[in-house]
Amino acid sequence: MKSLWSDREAAEYKTDLGLRVYTSRLLGRDPSLVLHGGGNTSVKICEKNLVSEEEEILYVKGSGWDLETIAEAGFAPVRMAHLLKLAQLQVLSDSQMVNELKTQMTKASAPAPSVETILHAILPYKFVDHTHADAVISITNTANGWERIKEIYGDDVVIIPYVMPGFDLARVCAEKFTKEKNDRTIGMVLMNHGIFSFGETARESYERMIALVDRAEGYLRQYHAWEIAAPTTTRKEETRTAIATTIAQLRAEVSQVANFPVILSSHPDEVNLAFVQREDLHLISQQGCATPDHVIRTKRLPLVGRDVNAYAEAYRAYFAEQSQHSTQPVTILDPAPRVILDRQLGLVTVGKSAKDAKIVADIYEHTMEIIQRSTILGGYQALPASDIFAVEYWELEQAKLKKGGASPAFAGEIALVTGAASGIGRACVDSLLKRGAAVVGLDINPAIEQLSDRPDFVGVTCDVSDELAIAKALDKAVTAFGGLDMLILNAGIFPTGCRIENLNTATWQKVMQINLDANLILMRECYPLLKLAPKGGRVVAIGSKNVPAPGPGAAAYSASKAALTQLMRVAALEWSSDRIRINTLHPNAVFDTGIWTEEVLADRAKHYGLTIAEYKTNNLLKVEVTSHHVAELAVEMCGGLFACTTAAQVPIDGGNDRVI
Repeated sequence: MKSLWSDREAAEYKTDLGLRVYTSRLLGRDPSLVLHGGGNTSVKICEKNLVSEEEEILYVKGSGWDLETIAEAGFAPVRMAHLLKLAQLQVLSDSQMVNELKTQMTKASAPAPSVETILHAILPYKFVDHTHADAVISITNTANGWERIKEIYGDDVVIIPYVMPGFDLARVCAEKFTKEKNDRTIGMVLMNHGIFSFGETARESYERMIALVDRAEGYLRQYHAWEIAAPTTTRKEETRTAIATTIAQLRAEVSQVANFPVILSSHPDEVNLAFVQREDLHLISQQGCATPDHVIRTKRLPLVGRDVNAYAEAYRAYFAEQSQHSTQPVTILDPAPRVILDRQLGLVTVGKSAKDAKIVADIYEHTMEIIQRSTILGGYQALPASDIFAVEYWELEQAKLKKGGASPAFAGEIALVTGAASGIGRACVDSLLKRGAAVVGLDINPAIEQLSDRPDFVGVTCDVSDELAIAKALDKAVTAFGGLDMLILNAGIFPTGCRIENLNTATWQKVMQINLDANLILMRECYPLLKLAPKGGRVVAIGSKNVPAPGPGAAAYSASKAALTQLMRVAALEWSSDRIRINTLHPNAVFDTGIWTEEVLADRAKHYGLTIAEYKTNNLLKVEVTSHHVAELAVEMCGGLFACTTAAQVPIDGGNDRVI
């Protein structure tokens, strides 16, 4: 491990807090040190308050901030004097501690201080860094981890036996660290938890962390436990459809056990397949998580195989046994797995959102490395179930559970939108994401792949008239998110006006191929996924005003949309028994789409003797219909308001006298 310190970069930070931000970000750049909110850092600064009194303030990482992206606003300023008094108490409950920390902050708008704030306060150093370094955890999580850590560091660190994070850990460290530290002490190792470093400058504390972790990495190399040789993997060949259906079925079962829809993200790469195909998988994977704080994301154990109900039964038994020893009443969490290890699917992770599933994947991929390194050292050994349960059912976490809060309307659900790069399709993507859905956008325009850089969106370049391209797109959708709940059929073309006597066969066939045939193929291929949707599948087709009120010169377009509407009606009849509801929207004059250029708008307005503004609002309500309006209604049709509606045809045209 190498220091990333740069004098040039550091020169941009002029204060101690600024340098604290800089070195925190350096730590955050390396996922082998911290992941997704893990770790914490602090700095002690003397400041004058409003009445000109000098106070020592501890700036400690605030809850909800990641070290990789933290800013000065991400540090909570807490009065040191009170923290040191709290450290002398014999007992302090978590809820009392949280209250005390909040009341001693000097900035009301700052985030809640880390639960390890008191621990940072009692360490007599200006800068303190704390990480969950993979290399260190790989060594502590072995049967003789204490001896190994002592062999590596000698008197350079104080070793603390595992104690649950919070006040108890701070109190133990206050006593043990004070007794055992010496002039050479530059760090502290918390068994099965992580490592601390400290110094009088930001650089000193940071580079001590790097040096300490490098020594752990060197030790692992010495025992040939750093580089993991992946065995040859084999994956039974199955058709793309079979794998997609398997994943969707698995998602349906997990959702049923969890009692809410979930995202299921598959990671079938060679490294993950090598781990899940190990002969000793049932032994090494069932010891517990690498550090207790991971349990909040991953649960204590992964599911090996696909028997979700058996996992849930075992989880309920685990809760029943461990909750007997709890000092306060606890409410059981959902019993669904968050990590699934399957010989065919590889690593599969579960979350209430795509972001959650990604975090679980990141954590468990590091956990797999830790487990394998510890195994080489003689055997992976996690904490007892009671210690992990204590963190999983922590008073602070239970408080969050009871407080709750409404989830987004489409949390854990997956939507596919065609023609998603612009116009109505893009607006549908935005509306779905806003409601918490994970979205797969298809478009023939490659720009779809850069439409949105977020974990809950996948853009796929796809010609919807190509059956193979559709199959590949669905494969990407299921691999990314686990299935399909909503399908919005928006892709289509509108050829230039042409009377029937001049309409050539090629134009007619192309319009039918894209506006009708492609939608038939999409519906047929999506059907096995939609019928597994936890809340029932939903399809919304974007039709046209031309269905009830066609105009001259649009025979191919009008006929294709009319046929699509009829297809939706038949699908509603056939698929209702599978809890799939089908509805159609008929928009008109939506001018913020690709087919309406300024030139075309001006030409059509002139044709009717209207200004452009008058032409855009040429309907009974005198309103302009936008892509956003259409998208909001399309997406709302997938929601609870339309739970009892199928086979509906709804105009969204501002009122058209010919339709009426």
